[in-house]
Amino acid sequence: MHTLLILLLSAFSSLIIGFIWYNPKVFGNIWMRESGVSAEKIKGGNMALKILVSFLYAFFISFILQYLVIHQTGALGMIGGNELKALPSFANFMSDYGTAFRTFRHGALHGFITGLFFCLPIIGVIALHERRSWKYTLIAGGYWIVTGMIMGGIICQWM
Repeated sequence: MHTLLILLLSAFSSLIIGFIWYNPKVFGNIWMRESGVSAEKIKGGNMALKILVSFLYAFFISFILQYLVIHQTGALGMIGGNELKALPSFANFMSDYGTAFRTFRHGALHGFITGLFFCLPIIGVIALHERRSWKYTLIAGGYWIVTGMIMGGIICQWM
């Protein structure tokens, strides 16, 4: 249950960051102009559904991000995921290194790397095909870089 709560908190952080990032006083006006969306169009539709689906997608990202920011999951994967069937050397390894690199800062680093080298290129390719501007790409990609840092930090620190 603890893991689930951390993943939910991480996913929720993406909504908070998005609320700030896409605020008209930050990047919201530029993003609207570059994406061809008006404030009226944004207000239309089912806002609760948009937030719920955004949260669900962010949860999916949190779920995968835990494996990118916590190195110990790789060690667990090497033994088939079952600590009870592992050789004694695994317990020794985990007692020596089980909390190594488990900080907010380390998770933020891996979240940054994920945002920069995974999310930004995906957004960039989509933006190229949709004929969107480099400003749009940098705003949307920048959001995921910052969000990846916060989500990765939360996951790595508290899981």
